[in-house]
Amino acid sequence: MVELKSTYPLYLNNKAALPNTDLEVTDKFTNEVAFRTALATPDIIEEAIAGAVRAAGPMAKMASFERQAVLEHCVKRFRERYDELAYALCVEAGKPINDAEGEVDRLIDTFKIAAEESTRNYGEVQPLDISARAKGYMGMWKRVPIGPCSFISPFNFPLNLAAHKIAPAIAMGCPFVMKPASKTPLGAIIMGEVLAETDLPEGAFSILPASRDGADLFTTDERLKLLSFTGSPGVGWDLKAKAGKKPVILELGGNAAVIVDKDADLDHALARIIFGAFYQSGQSCIGVQRIIIHEDVYDQFRDMLVEKTKGLVSGDPKKRETFIGPMISVGEASRLKSWIDDAVSAGATLLCGGGCEGNMLEATLLENVDHSCDAFTEEAFGPMALLSKFSDFDAALKEVNNSKFGLQAGVFTRDIHKVLDAWDDLDVGGVVVNDVSSYRVDNMPYGGVKDSGLGREGIRFAMEDMSEIRNLVIRRESAG
Repeated sequence: MVELKSTYPLYLNNKAALPNTDLEVTDKFTNEVAFRTALATPDIIEEAIAGAVRAAGPMAKMASFERQAVLEHCVKRFRERYDELAYALCVEAGKPINDAEGEVDRLIDTFKIAAEESTRNYGEVQPLDISARAKGYMGMWKRVPIGPCSFISPFNFPLNLAAHKIAPAIAMGCPFVMKPASKTPLGAIIMGEVLAETDLPEGAFSILPASRDGADLFTTDERLKLLSFTGSPGVGWDLKAKAGKKPVILELGGNAAVIVDKDADLDHALARIIFGAFYQSGQSCIGVQRIIIHEDVYDQFRDMLVEKTKGLVSGDPKKRETFIGPMISVGEASRLKSWIDDAVSAGATLLCGGGCEGNMLEATLLENVDHSCDAFTEEAFGPMALLSKFSDFDAALKEVNNSKFGLQAGVFTRDIHKVLDAWDDLDVGGVVVNDVSSYRVDNMPYGGVKDSGLGREGIRFAMEDMSEIRNLVIRRESAG
């Protein structure tokens, strides 16, 4: 049986520190305090940023094999602490234990990919003699670390979304300061504990639970050369406006759609859409929120969805049979419950679910939702999905695009022409064929357009964002 400690430190310039125990973290199912962590004060954040600045040179000079060794150590230790990491997720995030173990698997995958990419920081030799004036000149370029980075990670994937910032920073040679979500800081703290076992230069990392006000300090300081934020659109765009000259990478929200065409394998689509809409209580920015079904199979597939949804087991996330656990807070559950009620008042049909007790919201399906309702226009970030029908595939593509968001979309079809049309026409960061919008492998480019963000994650692509191109031009002495 895994047991959590009663208190946890923050990590300041590679070292554990416990200046206070001011942050209470609750078990999201019982709503009782599970443990306490240190909370970073402004002077601690200042010290961390100064440490990252001092570490920039030593980090940049680390050999590729040295950075790789750090990442491989993390992979080894995460495997050894697998059960602890999964249980911590289950407690602090309310994530059902099966999903929690899946996230630990992805954490390990992400660091494995980073270890491989750490030795692939390639450049290019470029001919410059494109005209007579450049005869005898040659060029080449390489990527160099951008410098100290600032990371702000969310509550819903406390391990893997933090890993998608930490692992590429180490692979590229960038020191960083990280603010994990205050509701779920433990995963990042355990990562800090593992990183502290390595030979990273002093100041290479700080992991600092902080208040929301503290996010400004991670954003505005000009010594930080890049900000990577994952979280809500409102907060993300506000931070970008405050970030000054530094590049900003934003992975924000969505109300992702899937299309189920008339030739789809309905049994397969059912299993995947149930997962995509309701895993970890729907608290995923690429979770399935809109299900657009061809009219020829609409009634059949709607009934299949309703029956399957009604059978999902909700309750204690520590139990293996639980599929629907608690939402992150009572406030978030109440917010989504009000959206469901408003949609029904506006004429939507409640197919199943809709009940709410505390932060436990039933898996909910609605149809005929008015397009002006929050349930349609905004990011639900909870266990709710909306059904609609289509007759023309091009119209279905337009319906997917009828959103201010654009992270990923799913298309269930066997028609290659429709697949290519979707890839061409959907205004999203990624199209997933014969699976749900929530499918992600950790080496692929991942991110969105419109209000869903800027830039791409995925180790190789994040490393590019965390680097700058440095050019070299050589004039042969014989030129002239």
